[in-house]
Amino acid sequence: MQVVLLQDVVKLGKKGDIVNVSEGYARNFLYPKNLAAPATESKLKELKTQKQTQAAKKQKEEAEAKALAAKINGLTVALKVKVGDAGRLFGAISNKDIADGLKSQHGYSIDKKKIVLKEPIKNLGTYKITLKIHPVAQADINVEVASMD
Repeated sequence: MQVVLLQDVVKLGKKGDIVNVSEGYARNFLYPKNLAAPATESKLKELKTQKQTQAAKKQKEEAEAKALAAKINGLTVALKVKVGDAGRLFGAISNKDIADGLKSQHGYSIDKKKIVLKEPIKNLGTYKITLKIHPVAQADINVEVASMD
């Protein structure tokens, strides 16, 4: 008997999959717990339209992310900080500082978790930072750390 899974089922399949199961398993376990529905023509059409809308939504998100990456790529964010002896910073420049600078200077709001820093910036200078905006889109920006003097 073919059923359409309405939720992920361990060792059977993921939501939206069409699987073959015994009638007893479907009737006694899957249907009462709303884990599956019979694979009727209407259900299959509904599933097909859902997959198409999800694919279109995913493509739209990827296109938006690529467009944003193209706009942001190559921008420079200038950060002014207090500096001690030998050009060492008091504290460090973190992802949050870079995200705030990008928003205040250029108007792009990027989640701080998408900024890739191997380690916090603790010295003056210019650094190339990678932003992972989406799994298919990333951008590089320059961060200039200068003294407040």
